[in-house]
Amino acid sequence: MENVDPLGIHTGESIVVAPSQTLSNREYYMLRNTAIKVIRHFGIVGECNIQYALNPNSEEFYIIEVNARLSRSSALASKATGYPLAYVAAKLALGIPLPVIKNSVTGVTTACFEPSLDYCVVKIPRWDLAKFNRVSTKIGSSMKSVGEVMSIGRNFEEAFQKALRMVDENVNGFDPNIQKVNENELREPTDKRMFVLAAALKNGYNIDKLYELTKIDKWFLMKFKNIVDYYKSVESVDS
Repeated sequence: MENVDPLGIHTGESIVVAPSQTLSNREYYMLRNTAIKVIRHFGIVGECNIQYALNPNSEEFYIIEVNARLSRSSALASKATGYPLAYVAAKLALGIPLPVIKNSVTGVTTACFEPSLDYCVVKIPRWDLAKFNRVSTKIGSSMKSVGEVMSIGRNFEEAFQKALRMVDENVNGFDPNIQKVNENELREPTDKRMFVLAAALKNGYNIDKLYELTKIDKWFLMKFKNIVDYYKSVESVDS
């Protein structure tokens, strides 16, 4: 899975997409092989997830944390991939090897098969910061979200739009008319940063400028631009 937001935003505060969209094949297998080495070094049997920080301009990376347990990220990964992590971890704890454990979701493959996705999953956190008078709306390394939604689509744009609609029933999606452009909110994100980003795209901010302000990968910024461009084309027909 991959965080849309750059390093410095807590995973629980970040939009997460599965499978990873911006990693090259080389980067993917570099991180995968590192994860296997770490798990074997610690002697972990069962579920474990590792969070990385990867420099997009080089192959430099750091391990942020190793969670040798079932976490909220594990639950998301299990739902997103259809791989029953908790079930398999329990069987491993009983000494049953992976090739013998049947995947309870597919009913056909064994647990040693890695899941492969032909769809896109997006997780968006939900905040209720408006209920508190003196709480800062800025998001960062501490977690303030009170929940999250997960959506599935045929591509990133579809899954992202679905998730935005689910997280707030008053929102129709990536709407550029909800917030006004504010470069400070793009540099130091708040719980409304996605709608500020939509407004910036509608007001003609280019991808390079938005990348400098947000440090969100250009691949994601292009996908956001696709949604706003389509919004503008529909708006022009309607008028």
